[in-house]
Amino acid sequence: MGAGMTQRLLGGGHQVVVYDRSPDAIKASAAKGAVASTSLEDLGQKLKAPRIFWLMIPAGAPVDDTIQRLQGSASPGDVIIDGGNSNYRDSVRRAEDLRTKQLEFLDAGVSGGVWGLKVGFCLMVGGSEAVFKQVEPIFKTLAPANGYAYVGPSGAGHYSKMIHNGIEYGMMEAYAEGFEILNASPYRFDLHGLATLWNQGSVIRSWLLELAEAALEKDPGLSQIRGYVEDSGEGRWTVEEAIEHGVPAPVLGLSLFTRFRSRQDDSFAGKMVAALRNEFGGHAVKPE
Repeated sequence: MGAGMTQRLLGGGHQVVVYDRSPDAIKASAAKGAVASTSLEDLGQKLKAPRIFWLMIPAGAPVDDTIQRLQGSASPGDVIIDGGNSNYRDSVRRAEDLRTKQLEFLDAGVSGGVWGLKVGFCLMVGGSEAVFKQVEPIFKTLAPANGYAYVGPSGAGHYSKMIHNGIEYGMMEAYAEGFEILNASPYRFDLHGLATLWNQGSVIRSWLLELAEAALEKDPGLSQIRGYVEDSGEGRWTVEEAIEHGVPAPVLGLSLFTRFRSRQDDSFAGKMVAALRNEFGGHAVKPE
């Protein structure tokens, strides 16, 4: 996503200095017109104050480490934007800490994936509204029309992106279960054909269904894909927020737990259910 964002910014006339742990990633962006840097320190030196540092890195310690290193070359009034999927509580903490050092911090929830370069990135931005307006030309370049917004004080950007991804979990699980039933039915459905059909004016049409259509066109039986599904944090945090605020969210919770199940070749819980059915009803069990 960072590479796509870099290319989109360059296309909008912005000067972009890039750094990545991978030299190949730096070379690829430099070939598109970005200025290459050899380290975070070099990055800071090549940017003119007031600088805008945009981070697209994994949540947690990598963000803290990067912010710490950037402070060595930052000046009062510089802006750090975290566009990764950080926990909103970390974003609040980072904003408060940087404020004491006269550095500004925005938390930007970014949605769009690999398609963002072509269609634009949806941006949910939290932090100081004055700072948001200061760097708004960047958001306007990255996003499609009406595709970015200031959503509230520090943490609000990542909080809204967290819930966005929690909803995404539930939507994907609904499509997945529906197509599994179709695949198991006595009819020989053309799953790609149905996905195409449903995208033409049906109630369940969506971009996710368009992506399902594309995946089924490339691999109709999904035979080249293992059903192992990771979760990158936001779904867990969404369920935790639901628990903390006493909000019933059964669909989002079950979609998260189903991802855990996808990583088990054979669950102990499944073995226990089979054993109990055999004990009370003599139902057959399948040996290992």
